Amino acid sequence: MLSEPGTPTLDQLRVFLTVVEVGSFAAAARKLHRATSVISYSITNLEMQLGVSLFDRQTTRKPQLTDAGRTVLAEARTIANGMSGLRAKVKGLLQGLEAEVHVVLDVMLPADRVVDALKSFREEFPTVSLHLHMEALGAVTDLVLNRGAIIGVSGPMNERINGIERIAIGSVELIPVAAPNHPLASSEPNAPGAGREFTQLVLSDRSRLTKDKEFAVLSNRTWRLADLGAKHMLLREGIGWGNMPAPMVQEDLDSGRLVHLNIPEYQSGKYAFDVIYRTDLPPGPAAKWLIERFVQQSCHSKSTEGAL
Repeated sequence: MLSEPGTPTLDQLRVFLTVVEVGSFAAAARKLHRATSVISYSITNLEMQLGVSLFDRQTTRKPQLTDAGRTVLAEARTIANGMSGLRAKVKGLLQGLEAEVHVVLDVMLPADRVVDALKSFREEFPTVSLHLHMEALGAVTDLVLNRGAIIGVSGPMNERINGIERIAIGSVELIPVAAPNHPLASSEPNAPGAGREFTQLVLSDRSRLTKDKEFAVLSNRTWRLADLGAKHMLLREGIGWGNMPAPMVQEDLDSGRLVHLNIPEYQSGKYAFDVIYRTDLPPGPAAKWLIERFVQQSCHSKSTEGAL
């Protein structure tokens, strides 16, 4: 046996995998349209290249994998799958398909919309690598402007920004909530201005695009948080009140962990979404498909509301 294995060819590995798949040299010959002797010769050469026996031909009429054969099989499949993936990616490039797509989504976008879009994208474009970023407020637009993402789903932060195309894709309802033991969580309507007297948890903007702008901030006392998940956690713990996307807190409302506050000056509001991209950096086929998916979601949502 060899102390150092040689380098098998892709054709040898293909023959080996086919023999394993169909169970015999004769069946592999029929599938590959070759003579059985050619199949046997290829396997013998592969075994000589590697310096190990891949099949036990002595104790059974049909070739059975040896321990070494099972080890080689796993690696051969990895190599074959990698080659198939390489060919698929190159085919996509030849057809004008992007090798990768960078997407940035607003944290307010409901989880069911995110999951639907990304799962469908993976099924439609299995060879395209997707890089996902999650940001809040103006940071979405900032990433698109700085070429960190080819497309983004942003909230209403893009008015009067030159060089950005916008496509409306619906909205989400924001509602004021707090833990049931919070002073504002009374069953009776709160007095006008009551929300200003208690700490409001506010999602902060890490970009400069919306610096010094306030979005549905009513209280004179605020805690600024950069993470929507952290805001959600603190609200459930009774540390302040704040506005949250209704789908994100629906289970909390149903279970009583959070209460929809009765604040006269703000019962709810619409947080509108746009798909955005730079006018000088138009999306390719895969990114365009993803944009259309978000548009379809919005149309489906509108038709469902109209049927209720």
